[in-house]
Amino acid sequence: MKDSPSHNNPLKVAAPGRNNLIGEHTDYNEGFVLPATIDQQISFAFEKNGSPNRCRITSTSLGKVMRADLDLLRPTGGWENYISGVLAELLKRSGKLEGFDVDFKSDIPPGAGLSSSAALECGLAFGLNLLFELGLSPLELIRLSQEAEHHFVGTQCGIMDQFACVMGRKNHFILLDCRDLHHRYIPADLGDCSLLLMGSGVKHTLAESAYNDRRAECRRGVALLQQTFPEIHSLRDATAEHLNALEDSLPSIIRKRCRYVLEENARVLKAVQALENRDMVGLGTLLSESHRGLRDDYQVSCPEVDFLVDTALSYPGVLGARIMGGGFGGCSLNLVRSEAVESVQAGVREAYRDSFGKEAEPLEVRISDGVRVCS
Repeated sequence: MKDSPSHNNPLKVAAPGRNNLIGEHTDYNEGFVLPATIDQQISFAFEKNGSPNRCRITSTSLGKVMRADLDLLRPTGGWENYISGVLAELLKRSGKLEGFDVDFKSDIPPGAGLSSSAALECGLAFGLNLLFELGLSPLELIRLSQEAEHHFVGTQCGIMDQFACVMGRKNHFILLDCRDLHHRYIPADLGDCSLLLMGSGVKHTLAESAYNDRRAECRRGVALLQQTFPEIHSLRDATAEHLNALEDSLPSIIRKRCRYVLEENARVLKAVQALENRDMVGLGTLLSESHRGLRDDYQVSCPEVDFLVDTALSYPGVLGARIMGGGFGGCSLNLVRSEAVESVQAGVREAYRDSFGKEAEPLEVRISDGVRVCS
């Protein structure tokens, strides 16, 4: 940057949320994912304040102010942990941070599985990297944002959300290999279809839910497989033949978790083929198969989202549907013929209201660029 932002010229940054077409809970198993960034975002305005260590972080969305001392960062609870975690990881890597003020506001629905937490982490890291000319690479920003969530929030998340937020490209999905972070961009050409999200209004708190348990169960599966197949270092290395060979010795719940991950990895690669072949019917089938796996084998769905999925699939214009995000609430992702979007929205909302007494909020997905400086 040519000039440091001043009071009259703050540094403005936009950090988007993300959807994930397919590939849930595969990232921390060194698998494949297919996310994209969306046009809902967190908007930041950064300024240096001249203090060596005092920071003021204002969330206009929440109507709250956090004051942080760079010399006294520690987990405290709530949204502040995401902030403190990023600051601690930036200091660990650069040591160059000084006092700053930042205001941010979000139009990403919280708890909907759209990675508002990753947007907060990555937007903060990206902006401070520019503001203080820290010289950190995009990959360093991705990794430090992930580690902030591990160390300060307590969610042992994979790397998909942060990677998508930083590396997103307008009108493209990212086929990401979470083993080595090799990636390529897949045009988001859905033909005569659209992606429609339906929010359940059930907010998930991953650190307080079964998310970390699922990761531990996968690690246990790898450890048990290694006893017979030492070449297996993650579920990415396992095959259906490996699971079948240990069918009698693997605990049922561990076998289910492992089977889901293996099948979901295969679905991601098939989804890329479907996109490249413009096979929307085949893509929809994969989405619905993914939901069944998440519901039955990985057991991260909930009655409200199952209802949204099943109700949507009763409409002929819906080609596929599944729960999206870490699970335990959030929203459904629906592949819908564009001409049917309005009728599907109205019908699903009415049925949901009648059954649960609350609204299912719709959101039509538009794929945007990743974190960026904005005017």
